[in-house]
Amino acid sequence: MQFLRKYVRKYWKLFSTAVLFLALEALCDLLQPTIMSKIIDVGVADKNMQYVLKMGGVMLMITAFGAVAASLRSTIASIVSQNFGAELRSDLFRKIHSLSFKSIDKFDRASLVTRLTNDVTQVQNFVNGLMRMFVKAPLLGLGALIMAVRLNPHLSVVLIVVVPVVAVLIIANMRLGFPLFMKVQKALDHVNGIMREYLSGVRVVKAFNRFSFEINKFGKANEDFQVKSISAIRIMSIFSPAILLTVNFGIVAVLWLGGIGVNNGSMHVGHIIAFINYMTQISTSLMMISMVFNMFVRAKASTSRIGEVFVIEDKVTWSNENSGETIEKGRIDFEDVSFSYDGTGGEPVLKNINLTILPGETVGIIGSTGSGKSTLISLIPRFYDVTSGTIKVDGQNIQNMNPQRLREKIAMVPQKNILFTGSVADNIRWGKENAGIKEIEKAIAIAEAQDFIAANPEGYEVVIGQGGVNFSGGQKQRISIARALVRNPEILILDDSTSAVDVATEARIKGSLKKYANGLTCLLIAQRITSIMDTDKIIVLDHGRIVGMGAHEELLKNCGVYQEIYQSQMGKEVL
Repeated sequence: MQFLRKYVRKYWKLFSTAVLFLALEALCDLLQPTIMSKIIDVGVADKNMQYVLKMGGVMLMITAFGAVAASLRSTIASIVSQNFGAELRSDLFRKIHSLSFKSIDKFDRASLVTRLTNDVTQVQNFVNGLMRMFVKAPLLGLGALIMAVRLNPHLSVVLIVVVPVVAVLIIANMRLGFPLFMKVQKALDHVNGIMREYLSGVRVVKAFNRFSFEINKFGKANEDFQVKSISAIRIMSIFSPAILLTVNFGIVAVLWLGGIGVNNGSMHVGHIIAFINYMTQISTSLMMISMVFNMFVRAKASTSRIGEVFVIEDKVTWSNENSGETIEKGRIDFEDVSFSYDGTGGEPVLKNINLTILPGETVGIIGSTGSGKSTLISLIPRFYDVTSGTIKVDGQNIQNMNPQRLREKIAMVPQKNILFTGSVADNIRWGKENAGIKEIEKAIAIAEAQDFIAANPEGYEVVIGQGGVNFSGGQKQRISIARALVRNPEILILDDSTSAVDVATEARIKGSLKKYANGLTCLLIAQRITSIMDTDKIIVLDHGRIVGMGAHEELLKNCGVYQEIYQSQMGKEVL
């Protein structure tokens, strides 16, 4: 709940103003029964029409004043709640963006989407309700209680019984509802997760005719969400009728006691009518309070889930030591590096890596699936921090460097190519925001993407569908390579980024890179041995360890793992 303090400090003045108008509105409502009582007991009883008209006019003026207050309160409440919701959603998005991969991996992606949308909406609606009726409910209820006691203390004995019973019902409502709505939000996470997975893999689903399976899987998650929602609402729905029934019993008791009082002359009819109106206001306020707690338990569950994200203290820190530029731009050093995704107590994915990559070198990295290739290159831009050892870029420990400054030196083409909705030019400018058309054309030419882009009448302005659905795998890879090249980095990392292009296109891309990459440190991760055969140095990984390092011919002679890869891919024995 600590994260809410920022918004309290920012919006408390407007919030208080809305509550002030809300209090004025409640006061106007509370005055009505008392005035009506006087009209009946004085004006009607004495047949004094002038008094009736006078007090009727006062009632109309109070009603009009209350309507103006309600209108202003509603306007301010909408402004505050909408601004609060938008700001909270933006802050939550920025918080997620600032987290390291290790921190983000703690959450399911669908759960983060739910927290950004549904959970924020629940909290926003609760804040809006606070300024609309939630504060009004206790004000109206307490005010009606005080006015009723002042009006007729003898009838107030009914309230001594009714109010505690209703208080018990409200507390039980809250205690039972909170855990149920936590389960509802988690079930919604599951529904969103299945839907997100289906939309991401819809082509595979159709290719394997697994639509019926996906329908059943979604149906089970949807049914689970339905069952949990119904269970929560069913429990909560018991309390509103119970509260209403209790208050109605109180009204019956007032009518019975009031009838006796009127018969023996100890009470006035107007007092009884006014008291019943106050009882009705108390009933309305209690129903509103019940609704408040229904929404409160939902908002509390959502606030807890949002707070789980905000409470994470990311451990990406830097000391800015030795932050000056060095003459060895593009040098990378791994010094006895080990890494585990589960920290020091987990199974290491990389073990005792010692490696030096000199400026301008083109280095190939190869190994079987799960050998740690992608993990190795993910440590360089500090997507994850090493468990032990040191990584240096340009001779500086990367843990002493501002991650933003470190990543400005590096351009990366990840294994899974992601394109964003927008034009081809927009996507390439992700690498360099202010890149001119000549820079874009140069990057596209090196990435061998000019042919299929030029074939489209819209050229660089052709719009890319979500995730790049209107481009082939090879085309997406080449656009991703162009996006990295336009950045003019010191270090270029290509994570199996030519796997979807044909051998001839790959050869042309590599040839263009050699011309372009004069002085550029280039790391090539590949599954195909032909992709890295002609690099300056090849690193062979196996089960998280470097088992071979050197040129192609050298590794064919003395590295068993490399020999096995060569034999399996080339289909011939090593001589």
